[in-house]
Amino acid sequence: MRCLALAQQARLRGVSVELICAYLPGHLGAMAIQQGFGLRMLGADLGDKGSAHFDWEGDASRTNAVAGSDPWDWLVVDHYGIDSRWEAAMRPAARQILVIDDLADRMHDCDVLLDQNYYPDLERRYDTLVPSDCRKLLGPRFLLLRSEFKKTRMSLERQTGDVKRILVSFGGTDASNVTCMALDAITLLGRPDIIIDVVIGASAPHRAAIEARLSALPQSLLHVQTSRMAKLIEDADLAIGACGSSTWERCCLGLPTLVLVLADNQRQGAAALDAAGAIVNLGEAREMTPGALALAIAKLIADRTARIALSERSLALGAGTGPDMIDLLMDPGT
Repeated sequence: MRCLALAQQARLRGVSVELICAYLPGHLGAMAIQQGFGLRMLGADLGDKGSAHFDWEGDASRTNAVAGSDPWDWLVVDHYGIDSRWEAAMRPAARQILVIDDLADRMHDCDVLLDQNYYPDLERRYDTLVPSDCRKLLGPRFLLLRSEFKKTRMSLERQTGDVKRILVSFGGTDASNVTCMALDAITLLGRPDIIIDVVIGASAPHRAAIEARLSALPQSLLHVQTSRMAKLIEDADLAIGACGSSTWERCCLGLPTLVLVLADNQRQGAAALDAAGAIVNLGEAREMTPGALALAIAKLIADRTARIALSERSLALGAGTGPDMIDLLMDPGT
């Protein structure tokens, strides 16, 4: 989604964009094609064991093979298994390389590094991990957002009254089915007056179970692979979700959120945002129960002051308010 957001911005400036994707569960190749982008797919045997077993040499070879003979102006890399070795191998294919990262756990060979997340030590995290002349774009103001989020933020009027609508979103796949656990918690609230919006991806494996839960909630709506996320966040009064990239969509629009950690790469960011007062971090999803989550939801529903503070502090992070990313990349001084 981050790469698609950047691709959309680039196309508006007349830049030709193509995406390279591997056949992995939940890949968004169909979405890229639907949006009119060129797509080059790599072999189905890649990446099925996760980033820890990523065959960077094989992947770099295959990527170079589909790259063509003319170097790209920019190669954008967004993959937790890729490091300086892969990037160095791709140098012949690109004049400049932009790396998107948020883990700061490996070396990079890149001209620009983008980390759009919030950490107390953000300015120093990559000092020893990138070349000395690498340009670092750090913090939420450089957030890669689709244009509808920025437009919505400009006219946003965040309501601070009673909670009338809750948004539930744990990413496109939600392999652990945390969505159903959240719906069980909402059911325990006994609040049929609250509208529930649930967002899942087209490849979500637990759709049938989610639909069964929603059938017991009188005012609930299921949104599959929605293109209306900005509107859903604007309309909601409270959210329950993971601490992935969608966290920044909610922060951009000041939506008070209860967060559960679904993956290792979410843990540090969730702690930092909780400490900043921008979210409520409930910790590991695997340790949460419907009863405990219901209590947390009820507490935030009842505490209007806390919800206002969460909204104000998340908005103050300035997600997506920085300079246009394509302007920065097309600047000859970059």
